[in-house]
Amino acid sequence: MFESMKPHLIELRKRLAISVFSVLVGFVIAFSFHNTILGWITDPLRNALTQVGKKIESANSATWQIGHHDKSGPGSKKTDSKKGSSSNLKKEAAYLHDSLDKAAKEIEKKGSDKDKLIASYLHEAAKHASRLALYADKLSTEGNKSTKYAHEIGRKSYEGMITTHQVGGAFFVALKVSFFAGILMAIPMILLQLWLFIAPGLYDNEKRMVLPFVVGGSLMFALGVLFAYYIVTPFGFQFLITFGSFLYTPLINIEDYVGFFTKIMIGFGLAFELPVFTYFLGALGLITDRTLKDFFKYAIVIIFLVAAFLTPPDVLTQLLMAGPLILLYGLSILIVRLVNPETVEEENSEEDGSVENEDESQ
Repeated sequence: MFESMKPHLIELRKRLAISVFSVLVGFVIAFSFHNTILGWITDPLRNALTQVGKKIESANSATWQIGHHDKSGPGSKKTDSKKGSSSNLKKEAAYLHDSLDKAAKEIEKKGSDKDKLIASYLHEAAKHASRLALYADKLSTEGNKSTKYAHEIGRKSYEGMITTHQVGGAFFVALKVSFFAGILMAIPMILLQLWLFIAPGLYDNEKRMVLPFVVGGSLMFALGVLFAYYIVTPFGFQFLITFGSFLYTPLINIEDYVGFFTKIMIGFGLAFELPVFTYFLGALGLITDRTLKDFFKYAIVIIFLVAAFLTPPDVLTQLLMAGPLILLYGLSILIVRLVNPETVEEENSEEDGSVENEDESQ
């Protein structure tokens, strides 16, 4: 038995080796542009954080208003009072300087030694008053800078931040995104190797379908990735980050995010391969439209289980994946109906067989 399977195992090893090599080639190419790829991957997250920040900034909910006034309300009053006190101190010091200077000049006019001594003291006091005015002006400027800095920190806080928790986090993230991009670039070659592995068991007319299989499979995988990127992730990320952001600051770990993102992209890419695989199964005569119709009630359960496994634990994202999958399953039924519909003879034979089984049971 093993001897009969040995040629198939050797062929499988060959196809797997070529597929892995194509992924490695794509990985090397993608690693040269990992910063650009990482920017593309994190764009949905940054946009979601920005939108959440805008919502929180303009929110009028009671929870946010209470938290906002508790934290920054009194602080802003203190800052204003400090700013006002610094400004008043500057004015009072300037007024004191002018008054002392005028008094010193008036006493100097009398000309006596004692008056000149008192005038010198007054001039010295005026100099100190001038220094006090400069100090008050410096204090006011630093207060404005600290207020602006505090406002900037607060704005970044409620907009959230993307962080890393590892020493070599940036390097490992670069490896992950490059590997993900390598898989995307190697999809046509992987599909080709899959077809070449099953081709020896096909007829000559069936082997000619290699081009539609590879091209159609690659296009549908890319369509699934684009659908997840432009439709699913903006809604899903914004919903997940917004929920609770009035109370907590979102600090997103980039390592977890990249793994989470790639799982969603690859999951949607594989899900969109359903019409392609059903088309070729129908063309090979392995399934009919009646087969898919009878399996539909089980397919609904499987679709929602797959959506729950591949998406975050929220209903919105699961529906965004389960909905298109159900539509793709319906499209697959129409495709198989065109390729390999169930004939009337098959239906009659099934009915006759069921009648004969009933007669035998009686």
